[in-house]
Amino acid sequence: MGLSTYARAMRLPFLTGSLFPVAVATALAYQIQGTWRPGLFCLTVLGVGALHLGANLLNDYYDSFGSDPLNIYATPFSGGSRVIQNQEMSALAVRNLAYALLGLGAACGLALIYLGRPAVAFLGLVGLAAGYLYSASPVQLMSAGWGEFAIFGAFGPPLHWGAFYVQTGSLHPVGLAVGLPLGFLITAILWINEFPDVEADAAAAKRQLVVRLGLKKARYVYAVLMLASFASLFLLMEIFRLPDLIIAGLAALPLALKAIGVAWRTEPTDPEFIPAQILTIQTHALMGLILTLALLYAAWWR
Repeated sequence: MGLSTYARAMRLPFLTGSLFPVAVATALAYQIQGTWRPGLFCLTVLGVGALHLGANLLNDYYDSFGSDPLNIYATPFSGGSRVIQNQEMSALAVRNLAYALLGLGAACGLALIYLGRPAVAFLGLVGLAAGYLYSASPVQLMSAGWGEFAIFGAFGPPLHWGAFYVQTGSLHPVGLAVGLPLGFLITAILWINEFPDVEADAAAAKRQLVVRLGLKKARYVYAVLMLASFASLFLLMEIFRLPDLIIAGLAALPLALKAIGVAWRTEPTDPEFIPAQILTIQTHALMGLILTLALLYAAWWR
């Protein structure tokens, strides 16, 4: 079993979904206080990344008994990593690796608490619970129609707040609010990735919100999620007085509009639908990069 198998099992490229929030929140902390704590930053990156990868593996493990074996429309971005279905790793090996990574994430959280960040006990527990309960029986938030909210909480404002707190020692609301743009976009990534899985999820009684709403209504929600990210930039500038430079995030708007167009006119089971998934991920990554650089530039040139 090669490293590429482990990388695919963990869905390593999707780490941008958790690491860009850490980068944005850390840049905001630097912009506000002018200092950076590299040791705490590295612990945060390691802990958040481990929790994210562990949650990915746990999702594959539980879906291997549910929708994944039924899914004939899997894409590189939905339907799981397929390492279990392709017999590259056993379900037990995937589960054990998931628990090891979740344990590593928890250990990083304990280290941050020891180093003087006690609120990590609560904020880290929110992330750990969201990642675990999203997939794990008997709760399975993903099947109960709460999975999308769990992802918004795990990778949106609460994650930004936690990373901001680690750097500043403050739970100022601005650290929470700065997570809105990427929070909407990470939820949009999950949302659009659920489209090709609708038939398999419904057959396996995995009643996520796209299954419950149907594709027609789900397309409207997807468009709202994508556009809400850009609207939130104006809220951050007007209400929370973030630097006007963050308006550069609008540079990602053409990608978002193209993704919405593809999702609107293409059937999720067609290969032509895959660009909508790619464009959604690219919109998230570009927004994260722009916000990080804009906040750093504002700190350096104030």
